[in-house]
Amino acid sequence: MGAFLALKGQHLVSGTVQTGFFRRVFARKRGPLSLVPAIILLLLVYAYLRQIQGRYVTVARPAEEWTPQGENASFWRNVPTHYPPPFIRPLPTGSAVRFPRVQAAEFPAERQQDARVCNRERQQAVKLVFAKHWRAFRERAWGTGVPALGSGVLGHYNHDSDGWGSTLLAALDTLWIMDMKDEFSEAVAAAVTIDFTPNPAIDTVFVSGTTTGFLAGFLSAYDLSGDVRLLRKAVEVGDMLYKAFDTPTRMPIIFWGPHAAASGKKQVAKRREYISSIGDLSLEFTRLSMLTGDAKWFDAVQRVTGELAAHQNSGRAPGLWSWYADLQKMNFHVDGSFSVPIITGTFAKTAALVGGRLPVYRTMYEKAIEAATMLNLFTPMTPTNEDVLMAGQFTSEGSRGVETVVGQDSCDLGASMALGGRLFDREQDGNAARRLVDGCIWVCKAWSHGSMPYTSFLVACPSTEGCPWSEEVWKREVVVKARDDLSISRAVRSGPVDAIIDAEGFPKGFTPMTRGRYALRPGAIASVFVLYRITGRPELLESAWDMFTAITSTWNPGVTGLREYDVLRRVPQAADMLDPTWMGQTLKYFYLVFSDPGLASLDDFVFNTDAHPFRRPV
Repeated sequence: MGAFLALKGQHLVSGTVQTGFFRRVFARKRGPLSLVPAIILLLLVYAYLRQIQGRYVTVARPAEEWTPQGENASFWRNVPTHYPPPFIRPLPTGSAVRFPRVQAAEFPAERQQDARVCNRERQQAVKLVFAKHWRAFRERAWGTGVPALGSGVLGHYNHDSDGWGSTLLAALDTLWIMDMKDEFSEAVAAAVTIDFTPNPAIDTVFVSGTTTGFLAGFLSAYDLSGDVRLLRKAVEVGDMLYKAFDTPTRMPIIFWGPHAAASGKKQVAKRREYISSIGDLSLEFTRLSMLTGDAKWFDAVQRVTGELAAHQNSGRAPGLWSWYADLQKMNFHVDGSFSVPIITGTFAKTAALVGGRLPVYRTMYEKAIEAATMLNLFTPMTPTNEDVLMAGQFTSEGSRGVETVVGQDSCDLGASMALGGRLFDREQDGNAARRLVDGCIWVCKAWSHGSMPYTSFLVACPSTEGCPWSEEVWKREVVVKARDDLSISRAVRSGPVDAIIDAEGFPKGFTPMTRGRYALRPGAIASVFVLYRITGRPELLESAWDMFTAITSTWNPGVTGLREYDVLRRVPQAADMLDPTWMGQTLKYFYLVFSDPGLASLDDFVFNTDAHPFRRPV
């Protein structure tokens, strides 16, 4: 603040009058004039606060405030470490980078009264759906986790796979964002009682999902509410997850056995781990260190980041990593398949979270995006000649090139490139992001139920500039793909192409091998939300509403929950479970896209993989 006041003083006065000005103003005075210095100081403070309005200065809490409390809260902290790091890297210091504004300067849909009223009505419609499912969860699954349906009607509820109430934690920040403060307070009171000591019912902990879901859920709810109980619980979860890094290479075990670790057994990293899983931990661990001042979590993920950076250009697709890594031999290019990893977006978000003080995250983002633009992106051949992009999987083995299979990852990449393009002033990324998100919207609209399948196989144009529609080329590709699709009966596969298309029910442009399962995942709406906040394009709001109504109108009116359905079926079939991502991620993005753009602004927050917002420091 002192530096700020000095700068303000320099701005207000100049030259030889500066010293005299401050002497006159701050000299000892009597009577009403004695208030002048205090008034000026208050005005300067007010101007400063207006300048950073909506922003947040991260100050680590004293250890006595965030140290876990309770009988078992420090259990994992007291488990011996077999392979301690040789030193702990400190959190980055120094001047922060001044990133460009992320959100659009103007939102035309907010200027027009009718459009603004329509947006708020849609926002409330989303909230009503959320509240309906929250009440059902509260009444029938409190303390168990994932609500499950029996025989198509709301009935019994099962424990979720982790036994820790993932629905509760996934929805904590959604409750706050939707201004359901009473429900939030009740949920917090329940969440802080969760016991993260070894549980006989839990053989394996999925470290990546527990980090992006549980740890992030506590951190985000704390960032929004300031309730220190949530930070203490985040530390408790962080202490547990930190033990998964206790290996000779200090690389994490993603499918980790807590009982062996708790009993004091030594651990070794795995020979085959997903790259995306080990790289998708930096945001949460870094935020936990920032809030507590304890750098051990930051150090743990920074060692992973260092290895990813060191091996980024050493494979057969420089800039990308293969799907798997051998974390014993530190080989980050185990196979020849290269999809665009979800961690690409995490790199850009972590760069923003630390104020740009770690250039490695920007460097890794740019290298990965430039490689993916050349190797993974393609334009599909569509009946309406859409100007869109998709992200496929590049295979370096043989001459296969890019495989035209796309799913939610294609949407995730659109959101990542939109954010990275704005943060790092890369116009080409922003242009590609627009086409990727428009591609996700097109896929949703192409299906009669209006939702994006789990995976889709398309026909690629020769270049990303597009190509005219050809019925002949499409049908020829249908026949080729049908030969490899064993889910299609032999009689259909060997029949005429029109019979294959009719039997499978996919629209023009799509081919066999498409998997129609839609699991209420947020990829499509998340990408629409991010692009809308960055560009302000009003038509994206209509696309978002189409997606929302497509999902909700598919459900039977008497069914309170639905986990997934198959878009290939003429009549979608309800499954037996309501996935935590529905309330924790998908409905959150639907709500935010129709909200005032200042709510959870992208200039103030970064959203992690599971849609949990963390405050960006000033």
